[in-house]
Amino acid sequence: MSICLFQGSFNPIHNAHLKAAEYVHDKLNMDEIMFIPAFKPPHKDSAEFDSDNAIHRLNMVELAVKDIPYFNFSAIEYTRNKPSYTFDTITQINQITGNTEKINFIIGTDAFIHIESWYRSQELKDLVNFILFKRHNNFDETQFINLKEKGYNYILTDMPFWDISATLIREKAKNHESLIDLVPLKVAEYIEKNNVYKI
Repeated sequence: MSICLFQGSFNPIHNAHLKAAEYVHDKLNMDEIMFIPAFKPPHKDSAEFDSDNAIHRLNMVELAVKDIPYFNFSAIEYTRNKPSYTFDTITQINQITGNTEKINFIIGTDAFIHIESWYRSQELKDLVNFILFKRHNNFDETQFINLKEKGYNYILTDMPFWDISATLIREKAKNHESLIDLVPLKVAEYIEKNNVYKI
C-alpha cells in the first residue's frame, strides 16, 4: 500500500492543501494521503502555536479530510508534546508500521529550499522521497539541482501554483469576512463557531 505524508502547521488547512493531496492521489497513484498537523512547528513563532491553537488545527484537519476515503490524519505529533521535527515523526511511523522503504512526503518548494537546515536533515534524506509543489509562479528548478546531487530525492509536480495564503485566511476570519472558496465549508463553520482567529 502506497502512503504519502502531508505534514504542516495547517493554520488553517485550506483548499490548496486539499488540491495538492488530490493531485498526489490521482496523478502519482498513492493509496492514502495522511495529514499530520504539527503540534509545535519548530520554525514558527511559538507564542502563536499554543495548546489551544494546536487543538483547533487538529480538529480542522479532521473535519477537512474525514469524508474523503483516501485521506486520513494522524495526531502522532500531539502525543509527543514537544517541537514537531519531521525526522522524529517519520522514524516513529516506521517503527509503528514496520516500514523499511522511503516514505513519500508532500512539501512546498518554499520549505524544501531550506531542507538542509532541518533537524537531522542528513538522515532524513535517506528516509524520504519528497514531492514538491510550486509556491510561486516564477519558480526555477535549477536552484534545487545541488540538493539532488547531495542525495535529496524529489520529484517536482506540474500542478499550477494555487495562491491561497493561510495568513490571508486568518486575517479574513478576524474581520468576519467570508472564507468560502478558501477553506472547506466545515472548516469555515468551525472557525466561525469557535472564534479561532478572533482577537
